[in-house]
Amino acid sequence: MCRWLAYRGTPVLLDSLLYRPDHSLIDQSLHSKLGVETTNGDGFGVGWYSAYSDTPALLRDVGPAWNNRNLRELADHVRSPLFFAHIRASTGAAVQQSNCHPFRHGRWMFMHNGAIAGFSRVRRDLALLVDPALYSDIEGTTDSEVMFYLALTFGLDRDPPAAVAAMAAVVERVGREHGMEFPLQMTLALTDGERLWAFRYSSAHASRSLFYSKRVEALRRLHPDVSFFRDVSEETRLIVSEPLGDLPGAWKEVPENSYGVVQPGDDELHRFVPAAA
Repeated sequence: MCRWLAYRGTPVLLDSLLYRPDHSLIDQSLHSKLGVETTNGDGFGVGWYSAYSDTPALLRDVGPAWNNRNLRELADHVRSPLFFAHIRASTGAAVQQSNCHPFRHGRWMFMHNGAIAGFSRVRRDLALLVDPALYSDIEGTTDSEVMFYLALTFGLDRDPPAAVAAMAAVVERVGREHGMEFPLQMTLALTDGERLWAFRYSSAHASRSLFYSKRVEALRRLHPDVSFFRDVSEETRLIVSEPLGDLPGAWKEVPENSYGVVQPGDDELHRFVPAAA
């Protein structure tokens, strides 16, 4: 499995979240506390938005994040209001750059922790459901990328939660047709550069860990000595596979079978149920 981080809010240096926290994503690449594996060294990726383009920039590599000099250099110099970061522990797909998250299509970015059960058996059936106009854009061999392209096929541009619900329903239907009792395990994030959606769901109703940060106003009251909270706006929010530190009261677990929306104005939390398109 994997670990990931999604940030939306006041523009910050990537370093402030990738490296500086006590249990940063870089620390998690070696010492994950809540993941299936302690070490997540099968590649990494970061994707970020800037004022210069409507599409996100990506840096992905097959080596471990903890000793990548390019990532270290980038994190010290890139400031962004919305970025994804992902460290990978392969569930069987090859360790290659095209299999590293996040994935990008146009303005969309997507990353995932989890697996489609028996993917080698259901891969062909799922791939055939991808819109032919999109299929040639699939570069890698992961179940995650197929999930992304299924969501695009089912209308990600029009209604992201409905598209992800349709993708999950198809994965479960095809998986069960192939004898999989629990076909899907996912915590995933996606964004169009403006809003950020995060989903926690599994067929067994025992999903991988996922947390979100409390509102900045509350964090300032709880931890007035933490400069990061003083420097960011009220709308700043983090969603993470596991907390970046042990600050009391800073994190809440995303409920099982739910999804959240981080957006201008009030954020939202909803129940998630797979549903056919």
